[in-house]
Amino acid sequence: MLLKSTSLGLLVSLLSFLLCSSASAAQHTLPAGSSLSVEDHARPFLVSPDATFSCGFLEAGENAFSFSVWYTDSADKTAVWTANPGAPVNGRGSRISFGRDGALALADANGTVVWASKTSGGGLSVSLLDSGNLVIVSDPSSSGGSTVWQSFDWPTDTLVPSQQLTKVTTLVSGYFNLYFDNDNVLRLRYDGPDISSIYWPSPDYSVFQDGRTIYNSSRTGVLDDDGVFLSSDNLRVDAADLGPGVKRRLTIDPDGNVRIYSLDASTGGWTVTWAAMAQPCSAHGLCGQNAICEYQPSLRCSCAPGYEMVDRNDSRKGCRPLFAVTNCSPAAAPAQRFRFVEVPYTDFYGYDAGFNQSVTFEHCKKLCLEMCSCVAFSYRLQGYGFCYLKDELFNGYTSPNFPGTIHLKVPIDFDDASAQSVSKGLACNPSGPDIVQGPADTFQTTKNSSTKWSYLFAFATVLGVLDIIFITTSLWFLSSKQSIPSSLEAGYRMVTGQFRRFTYRELKDATGNFKEELGRGGSGVVYRGVLDGGKVVAVKKLTNVARGDEEFWAEMTVIGRINHINLVRIWGFCSQGKHKLLVYEYVENESLDKHLFDTDRKPLPWRERYRIALGTARGLAYLHHECLEWVIHCDVKPENILLTREFEAKIADFGLAKLSKRAGADDSLELSHMRGTTGYMAPEWALNVPINAKVDVYSYGVVLLEIVMGSRVSDQTTAAGERLDMPQIAQALRRVGATRDVVPLVDGRLEGQFNPRQALEMVRISLSCIEERSNRPTMDDIAQVLAACDDEDEHPAYK
Repeated sequence: MLLKSTSLGLLVSLLSFLLCSSASAAQHTLPAGSSLSVEDHARPFLVSPDATFSCGFLEAGENAFSFSVWYTDSADKTAVWTANPGAPVNGRGSRISFGRDGALALADANGTVVWASKTSGGGLSVSLLDSGNLVIVSDPSSSGGSTVWQSFDWPTDTLVPSQQLTKVTTLVSGYFNLYFDNDNVLRLRYDGPDISSIYWPSPDYSVFQDGRTIYNSSRTGVLDDDGVFLSSDNLRVDAADLGPGVKRRLTIDPDGNVRIYSLDASTGGWTVTWAAMAQPCSAHGLCGQNAICEYQPSLRCSCAPGYEMVDRNDSRKGCRPLFAVTNCSPAAAPAQRFRFVEVPYTDFYGYDAGFNQSVTFEHCKKLCLEMCSCVAFSYRLQGYGFCYLKDELFNGYTSPNFPGTIHLKVPIDFDDASAQSVSKGLACNPSGPDIVQGPADTFQTTKNSSTKWSYLFAFATVLGVLDIIFITTSLWFLSSKQSIPSSLEAGYRMVTGQFRRFTYRELKDATGNFKEELGRGGSGVVYRGVLDGGKVVAVKKLTNVARGDEEFWAEMTVIGRINHINLVRIWGFCSQGKHKLLVYEYVENESLDKHLFDTDRKPLPWRERYRIALGTARGLAYLHHECLEWVIHCDVKPENILLTREFEAKIADFGLAKLSKRAGADDSLELSHMRGTTGYMAPEWALNVPINAKVDVYSYGVVLLEIVMGSRVSDQTTAAGERLDMPQIAQALRRVGATRDVVPLVDGRLEGQFNPRQALEMVRISLSCIEERSNRPTMDDIAQVLAACDDEDEHPAYK
């Protein structure tokens, strides 16, 4: 009997344990009447069916909690959505409830509802989906389970894969916003109490120069499961760990930068795999009024000379002057005398009270002295004397790469020593939000919530080490016996931590002793390689550097400055004795000539042809008009236009082109020898005259015509079999333009499936490109014309 009683007791205990475990297990769907107390925050409110996401209470400070969704496996439970951002509830007495009225509501300790879904009705349930979307749905048995509310429609500072950013949603972090502007472009904006300022994409360039388009009003952006973020304004970014199977998020951080984070499955930490801005101080408003943002290598806010911090515990509040503000009344203005304090490599973006061109420094200074509201002026000598008068000092930053100087207006008896002691050594926002920053391709980090500054210092350390390594490398090269052209030394010094210097042995091993050849040209042979981390690269072994290292160092100058979506990215280099090699990104879909001229392949569809034409134009426009150096490619041809899996164009081999300091688009230069490929070379090459960027325009015109025709221009013949020369081809193009009958010219393999207006525009552009040099358009003009035609139907019926 005792045995039976004991067995029965054990059975009851076991059943009780199983029932309790079942009751406490988190569910992915809850009916009306469910709730969770903040005291039970260790237990999630809901878990997605595949357990990827959880939602419930997260700590938001001392005795403060938010109701959030997070990746279950993340060590720090970083929120990807929060119901009550900026308004946490008490750690005692607060509750999340899904009421019988159909509303999901968060109540504080005193019963006040701080957030609610504002839904109502019977037969509703709340669920957390595998996508991370928290949804309220109607009863499937009664109305098909339609969604009446979802968290995806109300993002906070983060997007998860498949969640769309739309024209009516915004990501917000403090004063920083990621949103679609009225011109259909995705932008970052600082919207503070004193100023509102857009800072990404770069406001110094037009929409098209930034690689965006305004001709798509759908205004959507989404991060996919492979780590690709695509936006309707033509923005595409790839996570560094591109591919499926990784849990990611796209977040606007407290420092105003947007980053893609990838979850490390082994540690639960987050790694930055893409960042919108490489330079921390590119974000506006970080340091407040009259303050200067600096990166050395950690981010630091300090006051401009003559100013002091308003709140030393919060640099975002900016700085106030240590001198009396000028009285701008007519009677008082002449009585006060001023001088200027010079701050080199520094600028304050925006708030120009006046702009003057082609003026001397003294004249610029005089203009500011005579203008009562002028608080500073910036003067830059870049071919012309540019004078910017400032009536406010916002968005200040210092960078060794900035070519100008700001001159601050102070009273003539102002004490410089006291100003310097006040403005020196102020930490950036010591009690403010964490700041994570650095060039997107140079670092990886794990975010930890245990201390808000730990990862900032970790990043600073990594970046500092990288700077030291590359500065040391630069000094070694510059002090060695190797001959480096003096005109290129400055360019080489710009090589920073985003590149890696490889040894010859590393690249020999990566390529399997240069086994798999991808292609060859006049500058060298390209091989496929795989680096230690598994990254596939293209390694170019340079062969024509017998006359010294000038071409190689010219390429190094380009490396330090050039980055564009339509240019092949370069990851590093090797210079070891006679071995000169370059390491490029691997572009997997071969070159344009293979897809255009190989008759055994399926013909390239019209949409892809037009995208390639536009992408190539944008890449060349960037080289000609936007680089810090004026770059001529000199060998534009289909073989040097590589294609990604999505048939996006990437121009290769531009690094060996001749460089000159950019001035006007018509400035010419001498080259030591002819460059280019027969059939694509402009006539001026044979005339022994100085050449300019218009040689690339000519070559592009030939390539553009070949994209339309699907065959080499140099292979065109008359009915009698005689080869056509360019004047004859130009005459034929004029006839097409006059008659508007473009069908006979378009690749017959397309079987009439093309856009006739786009084709006609391409023919007209091609004709203008092969005209006399002075009549050729610029690549910027061409890119804008092609972009204007890019929002049309793919291939209307035309047979």
